[in-house]
Amino acid sequence: MKRYSLSIALVSLFALMGCNKDLLNVEDPNEPTTETFWVTESDAEKGLNAVYSRFYKEGTWMRWLSFRYDLASDEGWSSSPWTELADWTKFNYFNYNFWEGNNVHWEDAYVSIFRANQVLKFVPEIPFADENKKNQVIGQAEFLRALWYFQIAVLWEKGALVLEPVDAGFKPSDASEEQIWAQIETDLKSAIDKLPESWSNADLGRATKGAAKAFLAKSYMQQGKFDLAKVELDWLIEKEGTLYGLMDNYLDNFTHLNENNKESVFEIQFSDENKGGTGNDASMATGFQRTQFYAPDGIGWQDGKARSWLINEYKKEKNTAGDNDERLYYNLFYAGSGADFPSRDALVYGRTWQASWGDQVYIRKYSTTYFRNYEDYFAPNNYRIIRYADILLMYAECILETGGSTTDAAVYVNKVRQRSSVGLTSLQNSIYASSLNSKDAFMKRLQMERTLELCFEGWRWIDLKRWGLLDNAAGIDELKSRDVDFNNFVIGKHNRLPIPQIEVDNSAGQLTQNPQY
Repeated sequence: MKRYSLSIALVSLFALMGCNKDLLNVEDPNEPTTETFWVTESDAEKGLNAVYSRFYKEGTWMRWLSFRYDLASDEGWSSSPWTELADWTKFNYFNYNFWEGNNVHWEDAYVSIFRANQVLKFVPEIPFADENKKNQVIGQAEFLRALWYFQIAVLWEKGALVLEPVDAGFKPSDASEEQIWAQIETDLKSAIDKLPESWSNADLGRATKGAAKAFLAKSYMQQGKFDLAKVELDWLIEKEGTLYGLMDNYLDNFTHLNENNKESVFEIQFSDENKGGTGNDASMATGFQRTQFYAPDGIGWQDGKARSWLINEYKKEKNTAGDNDERLYYNLFYAGSGADFPSRDALVYGRTWQASWGDQVYIRKYSTTYFRNYEDYFAPNNYRIIRYADILLMYAECILETGGSTTDAAVYVNKVRQRSSVGLTSLQNSIYASSLNSKDAFMKRLQMERTLELCFEGWRWIDLKRWGLLDNAAGIDELKSRDVDFNNFVIGKHNRLPIPQIEVDNSAGQLTQNPQY
């Protein structure tokens, strides 16, 4: 089992706690209260592990959050026979309570926030032998709360801002996008002061100072605060060669091998050792479920596919050896892959290309030979939420947006392009050399460089929002040229999801629905 698996289900851990020996006042050890549980350092660690354990839920990157971010953008789409599921990548939102498309994200985010709130409420009062250790527990909870509020801000642009543990009678009320971003900033700034730069092997995968700085930078960038974002990114850039760097082999970022490597800034620790369900009991699965949903028909559900324009974009430029960009091979399955990469294995999960797949393009990134068929939902490879390559490209954008030159920004883009296994030339010496002639031209090139490096890693939708491409007709027309689903996009409406209607109804009028829904 991988890291932070000390406690997947608190229920099983609560049974380890001692109970009152007074026979006239017997307490059920399986029904702890806040007074009997939040007492020891061990309790604090168990409570924190319960926050991390929410990564092993379907509404997160384990399954449906990747589906939402990857396929709503112009990188992907869905041809799922499950009509309602496919509709949610086409901006056809009819049932606001559609579980897999909407409510599951909301629930998993807010349960995670609730658990983080418990840690932040009770751990400060628990005596620790080492005060630094206590601060690290608190810092991790602050980071995780901010991580989930980041999703709230991006997906719905408003929601309930809950900062204390609440009971079932709680009625959420509206908090604006600005209020949520402000809380994210507060949590991450506090977490940065408490978190270590790195962890020992036993704790790999826990939040670090660099992860908090990276998410704070992303939060600033989504708000257009590029000067503040650049300050946070400066720290990560300065750590290149000591804490962070690019892996020589691009593929090392997506398999179950070489995990938690120098390119990883924050990643979810998945394992296929437990193939249980996705409930809250001790059999809860900890595997990565994406492959099963993206694999071609006859192997998986083929619910998610790639847009073919990505193939054409990769093939516009050869590397210094005269070959196609290897990222095309590692990111996509398609019929012509064997011809484009004659020295590589052209098999798809051990099979030759099937005629029934036609000219479809499937998502290869994060695929694994561990996955075999419909019955096996679980893969062992970790999901890298933020990589150092992303940091470099963010830094280039911040340089550009704070008045820096395109030449200075290109330094960091070139690092990604010239990774040894990718082997492209510098932008200055490429077919895109003219992109350095102006800020606007460079920005458009940077937008494409990000998707070629980071496609199907959950950042494209967030990037499109930041770049304003969802806010005007020109931007939507550009996206329509790559993804016909954007013909359904309504500006000012589909920039965000509808609030789950059941949450609106249960709030007694305090939580309002998003505009135009």
